[in-house]
Amino acid sequence: MTNQPTEIAIVGGGMVGGALALGLAQQGFTVMVIEHAAPAPFVADSQPDVRISAISAASVALLKGLGVWEAVQGMRSHPYRRLETWEWENAHVVFDAAELKLPLLGYMVENYVLQQALWQALEAHPGVTLRVPASLAALQRRHDGYALELADGECITPKLVIGADGANSQVRQMAGIGIHAWQYAQSCMLITVKCENAPGDSTWQQFTPTGPRAFLPLFDDWASLVWYDAPARIRQLQGLSMTQLQVEINQHFPARLGAVMPVAAGAFPLTRRHALQYAQPGLALVGDAAHTIHPLAGQGVNLGYRDVDALIDVLASARSYGESWASHSVLKRYQTRRMADNFMMQSGMDLFYAGFSNELPPLRILRNMGLMAAQRAGVLKRQALKYALGL
Repeated sequence: MTNQPTEIAIVGGGMVGGALALGLAQQGFTVMVIEHAAPAPFVADSQPDVRISAISAASVALLKGLGVWEAVQGMRSHPYRRLETWEWENAHVVFDAAELKLPLLGYMVENYVLQQALWQALEAHPGVTLRVPASLAALQRRHDGYALELADGECITPKLVIGADGANSQVRQMAGIGIHAWQYAQSCMLITVKCENAPGDSTWQQFTPTGPRAFLPLFDDWASLVWYDAPARIRQLQGLSMTQLQVEINQHFPARLGAVMPVAAGAFPLTRRHALQYAQPGLALVGDAAHTIHPLAGQGVNLGYRDVDALIDVLASARSYGESWASHSVLKRYQTRRMADNFMMQSGMDLFYAGFSNELPPLRILRNMGLMAAQRAGVLKRQALKYALGL
C-alpha cells in the first residue's frame, strides 16, 4: 500500500468537482481528483447528449474565470435570451435578458462538453493529479481529518477531503453525514429531438396537471424536451420506439413546438436531498453530494457552481491569513454561506411543484392569477430573475 500526500483530495471529477479542482489548483493548492472514468472525447458531428444543463450568467462568469469557457464554446453551446412559463394561454410569464440589460440569460450546454473542457484543463495543470480510473474503498477518520483508501489499495492522506461524487455520495455516506430526503411523485424524461425549424433562443415550460413540459433550444436544428409525469407514465414512455414517442410528443406538447423528430431519450426519478452538514473537520461536500433539487428551473449545476465559488473563496482567504484552512471552523464558513441559499432554492422549487401538481379548480385559478401578477410585477420579477441567474 502506497501513501500519496496531497493537500486536497476531491472525490468526483464531473462538472462541479472538476471546476472546484481547477479553481483550487489555480489558487496554489495541490489537488488530487479521484474519478471512475475520464469523460468521453468530444465528437464534433455527433448528435447532442441527452444530459443538458442550463448554465446561468453567473456560472458562465465562473467558467470564464477558470479559463475553460472558450474551450466549451469551441465545442458546442447555445445561448438563450428568453424564458417563458405558463399554464393558461392568458397567463404567461416571460423573463427576457433585455429586462436586465443583459445580452443573454445563459447557455444550454451538454454535460459531457463541460466535463471535457474542465478535464483538458485539469490534465494540463501541474498542481493537479488525476487518479483515473479509481474508486473509493474506505474513508478513515484521523485526529484532524480523513484518510482515503482506494480500491487498488492506495492510501491518500490529504489535509482536506471534498465529496463531489453526486447525489449518492460515498464520501457523505462514509463520513456518516445524514440527509433530509424524499421522492417526488414524478419522474423526468429527457428527449433529444431534431427540429424542422431552427430552435431559436427561447426556452419555455408549460405546466400541466400531470407535470411540466419543457423545451430547451440547442445548436443547429437540435433541441431537448423535458417531460415530467407520474413514474408509471414515464416508464411507459421509455418502452416506446422513437416513432411511437413522436406521436406522444405531438399529442402532449403545445403546438408551438412544431414538427420534431426524437432520436434519443433517457429518464430518471426525482428526489430531493439535503445534507444535514456540508462540513466536518477536514471534509466538505459540494454540488449534488450536498443537495439535489427538483430540476424545474434547471438550477442544479448552477447551485453547484455557487458552492464552488464560495469554497474556493473561503479556502484561499483562510490560507492567505495563515489560518488552518482545513479546520472545521473555516469550513463552517462555507456551510454558512451556502446552506441557506440552497435551502431557499429547494423550497422555492418545492412550492412550484406542489402548487402546479394539483388539479383543484380554486388552486388552478390562484396559481394562474399568480403568473399574471408575476408578469406585471416589474421590479420584483427582475429581482427574481437576478437571483436565479446568481447576479
